[in-house]
Amino acid sequence: MELDKEQGDRRRKRSIQVVFIVLMGLLIFFTLFSNTLQSLTLPKVRTEKPANGSLIFTIEGSGMLQPFAETRLLNPAGWKVGKILIKEGDRVKKGQKLIIYDSKTAERELENEITNLEKQKIELQNIQDQYIQSATEGDELKIRNARRDIETRKLDLGTQERKINELRDRLASQQEITAPFDGIINKLNAIEGLTSGGEPDVLISNSRLGYVLDIAVDSTLLGSLGISIGEKIEVKVKIKDKVKGDAVQEQQTRTIDGMIEEVANAQSRTKSSSSEGAGQTLTIPQKALRIKVIDSELKGGEQAEIKLEKRSHQEGFVISNEAIHQDHDGMFVYKIEEQRGALGNVYVARKARIQFSEANGKETMIQADSLYEEDLMILESSEPLQDGNRVRLQ
Repeated sequence: MELDKEQGDRRRKRSIQVVFIVLMGLLIFFTLFSNTLQSLTLPKVRTEKPANGSLIFTIEGSGMLQPFAETRLLNPAGWKVGKILIKEGDRVKKGQKLIIYDSKTAERELENEITNLEKQKIELQNIQDQYIQSATEGDELKIRNARRDIETRKLDLGTQERKINELRDRLASQQEITAPFDGIINKLNAIEGLTSGGEPDVLISNSRLGYVLDIAVDSTLLGSLGISIGEKIEVKVKIKDKVKGDAVQEQQTRTIDGMIEEVANAQSRTKSSSSEGAGQTLTIPQKALRIKVIDSELKGGEQAEIKLEKRSHQEGFVISNEAIHQDHDGMFVYKIEEQRGALGNVYVARKARIQFSEANGKETMIQADSLYEEDLMILESSEPLQDGNRVRLQ
């Protein structure tokens, strides 16, 4: 009995020791790794260090080349289209015939008026014969009537001759459309055998005046680059190769010197921006940049693009625009403050006030007394942040 009791005591003691060791292990584990476990619940942030240097301002844009000067050629008489001598994309010379209209109706009208003129001449001769007869008879009343009739017929003849001349001029000017200058046929609305449908029959651009590319640019960015009217700029244009038959038309990219033709105000654009606690919508003023290019191979409608780069004159801390926030007191960033402890380091988000200096589309140059090159700026957080929040680094 005593032997069994002694063995039972030993088993109990061993169990107590095992439980004690397990509890102590758990206590040590949670003590040592509680900071790590807690950090798993903290907001995860993405950071970057500020770079000391200058900003690169870049203007990029693309669009389609449009004629600088385009003329609408109409069918003023409303006649049917007889024959079309050109097609879209053709280069034409000044005075070259483009469209011939069916003018048979106008020609018949002219012939009828010429016939009426001949009739009036015959009637005038008859009245002149009556005048001679009245003069021979000595009848003063008949003589005066004959004179008045002769003057009236002469006036009618003058009116008829002017009408014929007007019809001839109309026939000559409206029978065909000719090119008013050297240019390119941009659009052809005319259809043979039909009258015009209200649109101009031909749209022709003056190739000597060139083409324009319109680009929308942020006003502040344009001011930072210091671009002015008359400044030269390189334009990359995709020009289609000339092909024959059913061959595939390929494009080649050429760099053509362009010139700033106009800088005008444009409609502002809106942009969503994060601030402390809520989202904001920013209104960004825009400028319309018009670039003019002249080249003999251009026809209009080509895809073109520009890229202009320039470094800022100032230097300072450059950070990504993602790191910048704004509240009612102004602009600020969140930087990482590292707090060292016996159980591990703790990272805290601290608000640092900044002053805006310059900005491009991606980065901003700032001024701040509380920032250093080795500081980590928070670019993105998995949860909204406030000053003093603990965070974990991504």
